[in-house]
Amino acid sequence: MKIKFPHYSVLLLLATSLLLAGCPTPLPKPPVEVPPPQPKVVSKPFPDFLPAKWEALPDWLTQDLSASWPALLQSCHALRFRPVWVPICAAAKKVDADDLLAQRTFYETWFTPYQVFNPDGSDTGLVTGYYEPLLKGSRTRSARFAYPIYAPPDDMLEVDMGALFPQFRGQIVRGRLEGKRVVPYFNRAEINDGLAPALQGREIFWVENPVELFFLQIQGSGRIELEDGTRVKIGYAEQNGHPYASIGKKLIDIGELKAEETSMQGIKKWADNHPEELPVLLGHNPSYVFFRELPDTLSAPLGALGVPLTNEYSIAVDPRSIPLGVPVFLSTTQPNSSEPLNRLVFAQDTGGAIRGAVRADFFWGFGELAAAKAGRMKQSGRLWVLFPHGDEPGLN
Repeated sequence: MKIKFPHYSVLLLLATSLLLAGCPTPLPKPPVEVPPPQPKVVSKPFPDFLPAKWEALPDWLTQDLSASWPALLQSCHALRFRPVWVPICAAAKKVDADDLLAQRTFYETWFTPYQVFNPDGSDTGLVTGYYEPLLKGSRTRSARFAYPIYAPPDDMLEVDMGALFPQFRGQIVRGRLEGKRVVPYFNRAEINDGLAPALQGREIFWVENPVELFFLQIQGSGRIELEDGTRVKIGYAEQNGHPYASIGKKLIDIGELKAEETSMQGIKKWADNHPEELPVLLGHNPSYVFFRELPDTLSAPLGALGVPLTNEYSIAVDPRSIPLGVPVFLSTTQPNSSEPLNRLVFAQDTGGAIRGAVRADFFWGFGELAAAKAGRMKQSGRLWVLFPHGDEPGLN
C-alpha cells in the first residue's frame, strides 16, 4: 500500500531546521563570500492533462461498468463530504447497479475524461500488478517462524516539512533522534541485523520465509495463516522513510537475471538457489514497512484512500499526479500478453514504487491466481482521469 519517500537532502534540512529552532550546539558559519544554502524545491512528476472525448477511451461503449460500480461506491464512502462529490455520490445511490446504460449516462453526465501525459510529453507508462499474499506464521517465535513482522516503532519521528518550508508542502520526513541530531531511521539491513532497539517487543507475528516477508512489504497487506489454521489480516501501518529500490533491477545489474526473468516468481526462484547471498540482496532495498492487525470483518485490504480495495478495479497511483478516489480509465494488456485490458478502475491506493504520471499498480486480489498475474505484470499502458465537473485540472 502504499507512501511518499523523502530524499536524504530533505532529512538534512529537517535536522538543520530543528537545530536552528533552539538546540544549544552552535552551527558552523559558512565563509563570508559563500551565501547560505537555500532549500531546493523537490521535483514532482506533474502531469499534463488534456481533455478527451469519451469515444477516445478504448472499448468505452462496451464496458461492463456494473463490475466497477462497487469500487465507485467505495470511493464515495471516502469522498462523499467533499463539496464537488456530494451531488455525484447522491446521484450514484439512485442508479441501478445492473443498468449499464444508466451507469454510462451517469459518468458522462458528471465527469470529463482527461488523458494523462508524462512531463516529457509521452502518453504511455508502466503498469504493474499487486495482490494480497498469504503467509504461514505464528504469534510467537520458534525455529520454524523466525522472521518478525513489526508494528511501527515508538522512536520514529514524522515531521511535515511543509510546516517548516512551504516549498516542501506534502513532504513527510521520517527519522530518529541520535543525541541532539536528527538522522535517518534505520534501513532494512540495519533492522534485519537487529540494530533498531525500539523494535524489540514490537513483533506482532513471526513468519517462516524472509522472501515472502519481503514481498508482503511490497504488497502492503496480506493474511497470516496461524498454526491452528485460523487466518488473520494485516495491513500497512507505517514505513521507515527510506526510498524504495528494486531488487529485480539489482539482479539484472549484477548479471544474475535477465530482464524477462525478474518477475516475482523469478526472484523467488533465485532466492531459493542463493540463500547465503539473499540478506545482501534484500538489504539493497532500504525501505521497510511496518504493519498492524486488521479486523476480520474487512472485505479486502484497505488502500491509502481508507476504503477496502476492489479486486481488479482498484489501482495504486502516484497521488502527486492523480488524485485519490477518482475514476481512471486504464488501457493496457493482460500480464505477459497482448490481450487488451481496457477498463474503468479507481485510484484508491498508493505505493513506494509507484512514481510518475502515467504509472499504475493494478490490484488483482487474493490467492494464487492473483499472485501469478500480479507477479508477471509489467505492461505498457495509458491513463485517462475522469475529473468531476468543477474539479477539472487548472481550476484549483
